[in-house]
Amino acid sequence: MASLTLDAINTKVLKCEYAVRGEIVTLAQQLQQDLQANPGSHPFDEILYCNIGNPQSLGQQPITFFREVLALCDHPSILARSETEGLFSIDAIKRAQQILDQIPGKATGAYSHSQGIKGLRDTIAAGIEARDKFPADPNDIFLTDGASPAVHMMMQLLIGSEKDGIMCPIPQYPLYSASIALHGGTLVPYYLDEATGWGLEISELRKQLQAAKSWGINVRALVVINPGNPTGQVLAEGNQREIVDFCKEEGLVLLADEVYQENVYVADKKFHSFKKISRSMGYGEEDISIVSFQSVSKGYHGECGKRGGYMEVTGFRPEIREQIYKVASVNLCSNISGQILASLVMCPPKVGDDSYGSYSAEKDAILSSLARRAKTLEDALNSLEGVKCNKTEGAMYLFPRIHLPQKAIKAAEAAKTAPDAFYCRLLLNATGIVVVPGSGFGQVTGTWHFRCTILPQEEKIPAIVSRLTDFHKGFMDQYRD
Repeated sequence: MASLTLDAINTKVLKCEYAVRGEIVTLAQQLQQDLQANPGSHPFDEILYCNIGNPQSLGQQPITFFREVLALCDHPSILARSETEGLFSIDAIKRAQQILDQIPGKATGAYSHSQGIKGLRDTIAAGIEARDKFPADPNDIFLTDGASPAVHMMMQLLIGSEKDGIMCPIPQYPLYSASIALHGGTLVPYYLDEATGWGLEISELRKQLQAAKSWGINVRALVVINPGNPTGQVLAEGNQREIVDFCKEEGLVLLADEVYQENVYVADKKFHSFKKISRSMGYGEEDISIVSFQSVSKGYHGECGKRGGYMEVTGFRPEIREQIYKVASVNLCSNISGQILASLVMCPPKVGDDSYGSYSAEKDAILSSLARRAKTLEDALNSLEGVKCNKTEGAMYLFPRIHLPQKAIKAAEAAKTAPDAFYCRLLLNATGIVVVPGSGFGQVTGTWHFRCTILPQEEKIPAIVSRLTDFHKGFMDQYRD
């Protein structure tokens, strides 16, 4: 037997948890293997994964223009073939040629600058300027393998000991609690107000900040996820201004998770980056430190497996920037395909381009379908006994609250599991639907939730609604007090 035991490994790893790929998902994978080996062995014919924001695994098709450019960049000899213009759009060919000219050796299999290829950062900066109507500097951009490594880089920078705290929303995306635990810091929670559509109250931020200080915690940064994960709310512009003022007054780094910026489904709200809000308030780089995270995994593109993303780092002293660059250099560089995709996401085809018609049609079809799926699932959840679900204004998730009977809570205690995990496990075993217990995201004590994505193919939504409705009715009948 190997000598390494749990007692001997890093305790920070033991403390780290990541619910969206936790025990419920492990069980789902076992059930899927059962179905493949023995069709008909369970009361459902397929596993319906509603646990993670992984669009293409659930049937979403990639954007044609993006994939054409990637294909041409990865295999540039295609560009020399006479038939290429008949197979690829003219602007995809032109973009691929431009990108290849920016890559040393025209090789997507080579290392790049640790911050990412300069020409691609130029393109991303131009895209940020077009979005925000404020200047963006390519030297502020660090290209990363999705947003997650960027978050880890900032946690490495900000956390020196368990006395260093990071303020995070509750409920939160478990990347934050996991990365804070791995880097040995302290998560300082602030609770979103479910009764006001997951509102973010400045009074709650002040209360939790003062409490942390009284415990001897040095709070370094505030995490804001907008649009929200797992809660699906979109912050109002006025609320964002209050948050910026709060960070300015308290000297906190604002860590802005903005990876769902294209996913807004309500007419009365729009996405505004925190950097844009800050600049519109008259704050310059010397006034406030902001790190904005973006990813190619979400939005309408859903290119999770390509691992592309970036962080825009503003308002840091030159000597701090050098340390961020050093941390980036340790990882050498992010993958080139992800870098290319990040540039395409931030600078897609424009009106008049050859691909604009097909690109805009594909984008609009995906986002409008997501909006319909969100509404259908929201209405279905709100029709269930004891379930209340706030409106999904953005992102890819619903986070309904379940009022569980005491009999069910006692049954969960007897099974040595959290009541919402108990519900989710029974749901999976009965229907094949995979959702994540709210306890994996954090929630007000005594309340129970689960997170469900809106990503399954639209034609499968009625089956999910039907299975969930039947299960919930049976569950409530069985455990009713």
